[in-house]
Amino acid sequence: MDRAFLKDRNLIKRLVIKVGSAVVTEKDGGIARQRLQVLCDKITELRAQEYEVILVTSGAVALGRQALRDRKSVHYSSSADLQKPVELNGKACAAVGQPDLMALFKTLFSEDVVQAQCLVTESDFRGKDFLRQLKETVEHLLSLKTIALFNENDAVSTRTDPYEDSSGIFWDNDSLAALLAKELKADLLILMSDVEGVYSGPPSDINSHLIYTYTDRHQGEITFGEKSRVGRGGMAAKVKAATDAASAGIPVVITSGFDGQNITKVLQGERVGTLFPRGENTGESLVDNAREMAVAAKDSSRRLQALTSEERKRILLDIADALEGNAHIIHVENEADVCEADQAGYEKSLISRLALNPGKISRLANNIRVLASMEDPIGRLSRKTQIADDGLILEKISCPLGVVLVIFESRPDALVQMASLAIRSGNGLLLKGGKEAKRSNTILHKIITDVIPERVGRKLIGLVTSRDDIPDLLKRDDNLINLVIPRGSNKLVSEIKNLTKIPVLGHAGGLCHVYIDRSAKMDMAKQIVLDAKVNYPAACNAMETLLIHKELVHTADFKDIILELSKNGVTLYGGPRASSLLNIPQADSLHMEYGSMACTVEVVDDVHGAIEHINKNGR
Repeated sequence: MDRAFLKDRNLIKRLVIKVGSAVVTEKDGGIARQRLQVLCDKITELRAQEYEVILVTSGAVALGRQALRDRKSVHYSSSADLQKPVELNGKACAAVGQPDLMALFKTLFSEDVVQAQCLVTESDFRGKDFLRQLKETVEHLLSLKTIALFNENDAVSTRTDPYEDSSGIFWDNDSLAALLAKELKADLLILMSDVEGVYSGPPSDINSHLIYTYTDRHQGEITFGEKSRVGRGGMAAKVKAATDAASAGIPVVITSGFDGQNITKVLQGERVGTLFPRGENTGESLVDNAREMAVAAKDSSRRLQALTSEERKRILLDIADALEGNAHIIHVENEADVCEADQAGYEKSLISRLALNPGKISRLANNIRVLASMEDPIGRLSRKTQIADDGLILEKISCPLGVVLVIFESRPDALVQMASLAIRSGNGLLLKGGKEAKRSNTILHKIITDVIPERVGRKLIGLVTSRDDIPDLLKRDDNLINLVIPRGSNKLVSEIKNLTKIPVLGHAGGLCHVYIDRSAKMDMAKQIVLDAKVNYPAACNAMETLLIHKELVHTADFKDIILELSKNGVTLYGGPRASSLLNIPQADSLHMEYGSMACTVEVVDDVHGAIEHINKNGR
């Protein structure tokens, strides 16, 4: 693939560079000071060229171990004491070595280069305000032309397994570098290794060759050798981190940290190391990727349709189990989305729709099981007509549509629902969710597609990540997409209808009314009103307007309903009649769809007045 784009300073300005333990240390465990000096000189040059550099570095444990061993040789007087084996705790070594690592960089960088230390743990990323503060701090540091040095704070890390993090946030400095590249919107991630790049097999094998551009076809074809003498994950961890960052739109190069000129060569577009292109690891434009998603979804849907009803049912049951089995990871990613949305000042109704609590995940899983048990929708005969005397019969039989594009806002549970329906009905699917649910949608998509059998293909369900892709997809007339379903506001539905000639399955707004007639059973009416408003106010079928018969306005039963709504935190607004009769603020409009703990109350003469009001002000 052409790497000319790496030379374009309009495209590549912010770099995340990761150097691991194998690059930072020598074979004897000591610090590779000369190698690090070359690296620091190169970063100083980049800074002078107006690049923004974030460095993720290992080395604290190695320095700490060296310092503690030196202390032992000084404080133990007898040779016998020196020969006694002492097991050095890795966390203790990290705590001792961290200030030494910063002191080392202080001496290696020139005097006019200021460095800033940022220690993080996996627990930090679960904090409500952490990401916002992290971004603010780093942006300010980079504006001051400071080099931001990141490292996992191993001294206080809560990780119990050295190679994995149960939260799924990050598990080594490679995945930390990928995470930072995504969160800090880097233009390029460079992972420095102790080999030239990714090989088709162990680098020591004479039959292995260097892969210059990594694509989807390499997945499952590479045989990894032993991991490096130090560090956690080796090349397998680097490839995993690189594919993660690349799929988020950040190009990655894995190259040797032993050659001090490799960073320069990468930024000059030279063919060194292994490039992971942005997008779906194909090197194509985002629009081409989206089209390829549609092609792959259509191909996979044909294979899905060839399965029996029981086989498709089995896939759904496996998805339900996978959702419940990964509830913790889903919760972590969803909580991060909710925190970001809250910090960004999104409306409470949107945040409510965004949240996936454990109970909702269980309900989603159970609903999938219910769907799996339903009658197969494919091949169902709905009409049979004889159209000629010679026995010619016309039959109407249900069949899959093909590929469905679903565009939805803020509801990650919609992804699960649509994916399940698509699998049961034999359809391919393209999904585009709102940016506020990016983490939630990504983890849900991964969990679901990981369950889909290889004979069908995981690309049955594609997750479109760029908003810019949607207009181009909607304008296509090549029959790749057979139906568009917008799930969201009236504005979204109208916009989609105006952009495409593909059939659109739209919907009306959720301006729902409840009318209490004078003949109503008031105890039942009270339960219905409270459930319709309070149970899930963000839902599109929640009550937005309460209509009351004029003869009930001053009754104790109606006053009790109003009181209970207020006690439950519902803010009441009145129509022209109710605002004066009930002494409540007048609503800005009788067309209000609140999606929150607010409600309009209006007084009508009778059931005919209620119907007229709904016809005039409903949707």
